[in-house]
Amino acid sequence: MSSDRTDELGIEESSKQKQIRRRKLYDRLARHVVFVGGAGIILCIVAILFFIGIETVPLWKSPGKKLESVSEMEDRLVSGTAAGQVRIFDIGVDEYREQFFTVDSLGSVRFFTLEEKPKSLKTHTISHKTAGYTSFYNARDNTSYALADREGYVKPFDVSFGVEFREGTERTVVSKVTEGEALRVTQEPIEIFAYQNSPETGAPVVAAYTASGRLIIYLEVKEEGFLGESETEIFTTDLTAELGGAAVTGVQIDSETQNLYVSTKNGKLYHWSLSDPSSPELKSTLGATAGPGVAVTKIGFLLGQRSLIVGDSAGNVSVWFETTGGGEESKLTKVHVLPPLPGPVDKFSASQRGRGFLASDTSGNIFLYQATSATKQLDFPGRGKPYAGISFSPKVDGVVAVDSDMALSSYYLDNPHPETNFRSLFGKIWYEGYDRPRYVWQSTGGTDEFEPKFSLTPLAYGTLKGAIYTMLLSIPLAVLAAICVSQFLHPSIRNVVKPVIEVMAALPSVVLGFLAGLWLAPLLEKVFVAILVMPFIVIALTLLVLFLWHRFPFSLSGRFRVGAELFTLVGVIGIAAALSLWLNSPLESLVFAGDFRDWFFRMFDLRYDQRNMLVVGFAMGFTVIPIIFTISEDALSSVPRTLSAGSLALGANRWQTATRIVLPSASAGIFSAIMIGFGRAVGETMIVLMATGNTPVMDWSFFNGFRALSANIAVELPEAPHGGTLYRVLFLTAILLFAVTFLLNTLAEILSQRLRRKYAQSDA
Repeated sequence: MSSDRTDELGIEESSKQKQIRRRKLYDRLARHVVFVGGAGIILCIVAILFFIGIETVPLWKSPGKKLESVSEMEDRLVSGTAAGQVRIFDIGVDEYREQFFTVDSLGSVRFFTLEEKPKSLKTHTISHKTAGYTSFYNARDNTSYALADREGYVKPFDVSFGVEFREGTERTVVSKVTEGEALRVTQEPIEIFAYQNSPETGAPVVAAYTASGRLIIYLEVKEEGFLGESETEIFTTDLTAELGGAAVTGVQIDSETQNLYVSTKNGKLYHWSLSDPSSPELKSTLGATAGPGVAVTKIGFLLGQRSLIVGDSAGNVSVWFETTGGGEESKLTKVHVLPPLPGPVDKFSASQRGRGFLASDTSGNIFLYQATSATKQLDFPGRGKPYAGISFSPKVDGVVAVDSDMALSSYYLDNPHPETNFRSLFGKIWYEGYDRPRYVWQSTGGTDEFEPKFSLTPLAYGTLKGAIYTMLLSIPLAVLAAICVSQFLHPSIRNVVKPVIEVMAALPSVVLGFLAGLWLAPLLEKVFVAILVMPFIVIALTLLVLFLWHRFPFSLSGRFRVGAELFTLVGVIGIAAALSLWLNSPLESLVFAGDFRDWFFRMFDLRYDQRNMLVVGFAMGFTVIPIIFTISEDALSSVPRTLSAGSLALGANRWQTATRIVLPSASAGIFSAIMIGFGRAVGETMIVLMATGNTPVMDWSFFNGFRALSANIAVELPEAPHGGTLYRVLFLTAILLFAVTFLLNTLAEILSQRLRRKYAQSDA
């Protein structure tokens, strides 16, 4: 018997050892699975951040250049014996950077290969018979040009490049010159002039400065009769007297043919309005240089021909455009002052895809500027001689220059994101057409001349505005509800109420955003006055019910469970809502003169947008309140009952116990709940996308909308070209959003740990 008992004990001990080994195996397996899972999640987050970071790196990359060739041109007519008699006015290049052309004083447009040793391809001679051309005007880069001669004629022409595919796949760039009709503007040689065609009628407009010092405006106005016949009326106006004898150094007409700009040797900048063809109006005369001895040597336009570039004999470069402010008439204003060139400014060439431009001086130095950020991005050291012509390639990936010795310099340019730097992304920028520097987000426009505006400050502002206003509504409701449920309700009632509130967190945010934008926003606009008075009516009725409740006999009130009396507030809120809605129209007529929107605008200069902060606050409250409530209620319920029992035993009532004992002890958990809710509000996308107007404005008004960082990504990313500036700025937005939420959560954890240690010591 003893041996059998021993065997049974041995078998039992062996099975227990097996169970222990099995449990240890499961523990090790579970530990490894948890470790692998946690490490995998961390690696995924790091990989996502790495990918996002890689996409944003090019935004901070400095522009680069590469000298591809410096060589002498082989055309003997230009660089040979006739070189002293022939003057190159300007040069241009095709978009593939395979060909370039020169325009000279013989009226010849010469095309060359753009390679290490340029070869002449063909020459087109302008058909106008003349004794020689005296000046040249580039109306649009690489597109429209004009020549002026000694007899007072202006001859316009266009240069275009096309592509042909030969032998199936070989691409060949084909050039073409199209001449316009010559115009007789004056009877004497033209030294400086500007030429444009009216965008509405195609009629030419010319401003010419002659050898005798006269400034003449030549305009053709075309009118159509009832029978379709066209009549042309010519207006010629002499503006010499308004110059006061100053020598002209530059003339420009904008593409709308509404403004004439003239620079002079005494440093003045004149601005005429051409809206009335028969009588140009001098709008302003401005000092454009630092002193009376500094002359304006060159003026030109940026893309869109609304911003004027001004260069002077001291090498200073500035950007001017018309601004309006305070209801005043628009005026020409110096907006950007850029780093100066070493010598007097000689040439400009504007980018055809942005706000960048090239400027060169008489020593052959070339600077690449960005007008929006007012910065110099690159410099191309000169060879000590001025350039006969400089040209920005149409795709902004190259610079071509020909100097006075007919030496060609060709650069490859690597500058894919010229408009982005720290200041343009986060600082105030004075954009074209604005009255002052502003924070603006506007990524796209209706024309190719649009100036992108990538300030992330309004988006960060909107994100914080939405989160803060949401928390102002959510924190009191969620925390007070948690105190009520955990400290005052009967456990059986609490077990029903808490899951119901937690179910609110399961509501899809896209559904809440849809309801908020299409149902709640129009409803709030109709009953806005009722919403304003409802809190006061609810408080008044609640105090009244509380007063009556304490007057009820105990035989009646004692039949309810502890905390059940709070359900009487459901009826109170319903009655208050009905009363508020009933008072909506009478109060709006009495207080707001029948229209609260008009009253707000007249009294406070505040516009009421239908999709505003109130709508977002209500909708986002449904997503944030359950989170704060659940965590806060758990923290309050976790406070040892001995603390509250001791407080009650010492004579404190339940409200004093809840606020002075339980609430401080649970403050760490409540603070964590608030910060987690704040992070949830910061990262919300669908509600702020659908319930706001998505207007990136910086205004704390309740009645305006906003645009958040997360909503901006959802709105802009589908339309962002891959690898473009907008595409990479949106990835930068994602990094900022992650950084904000990460910092908030880290701060919440640090502070909650300190609170836990503080109250743990006090409890001990």
